[in-house]
Amino acid sequence: MIMRIAQSGLGRIGYLAFCTIVFVFLVAPIIVIIPLSFNAEPYFTFTEGMLRLDPDAWSLRWYREIIANEVWMRSLINSLFIGASATLLATVLGTLAALGLANSTIPARRLIMGIIISPMVTPVIIAAAGMFFFYSALGMGQTHLGLILAHSVLGVPFVVVTVTATLSAYDVNLTNAAASLGAGPWTTFRRVQFPLIAPGIISGALFAFAVSFDEVVVVLFMGGVDQRTIPRQMWSGIREQISPAILAVATFLIVFAVLLLLTVGWLRRRSES
Repeated sequence: MIMRIAQSGLGRIGYLAFCTIVFVFLVAPIIVIIPLSFNAEPYFTFTEGMLRLDPDAWSLRWYREIIANEVWMRSLINSLFIGASATLLATVLGTLAALGLANSTIPARRLIMGIIISPMVTPVIIAAAGMFFFYSALGMGQTHLGLILAHSVLGVPFVVVTVTATLSAYDVNLTNAAASLGAGPWTTFRRVQFPLIAPGIISGALFAFAVSFDEVVVVLFMGGVDQRTIPRQMWSGIREQISPAILAVATFLIVFAVLLLLTVGWLRRRSES
């Protein structure tokens, strides 16, 4: 009995130690960016003053530089505008597709589902090259509209997957009951279906926005000077002028990603309760 307790305790300790090592291995390269963004010197390494926790070695210099830099602020505005527009379009199209695919009578439903989510598994550079030739032929190359449509294509699969997962737990009898009481399709969706699948829709929208906000390959192919986004500006900064301001922007993106994960987790718990 004592041996079993000891083995159980050692196994639990070993499991926790292994998880801790994996967590540190995955997260440490990302977390180290945050303190480096407060470096008072234009270096990508910890200075002696930072290691001694000297207050003069820490500064908000690079954050002030981002706020005062017109190029960075224009890139932020472009990212927010393109991301919000692409998210809205992807959410509407993805939700409609998920509602349609929830109907088991649709022929070739699995094939259609595979085609819709194919952008998730297709290498981004292949998708970006195809979008470049397609939208350029339509005269939408190096335009905000072209980027919004391209980002919507990348965001739709995430909305479809999350809404489909939510619809799997939806009771179809509620729709039948609403129809038997005289409610039309729009009224049934607005007052019965939508409140129940809203967490899945919002989760999909958050993922679609994150994909758009983080996308750089499509912007490299299709974006011009006026469509430069935050990831595109970071890529240019690394190639043209290495500055710790990039680390400050990366810190903002890390905080955004953490808030996104917390929101998705909260929505998931809410949908399960």
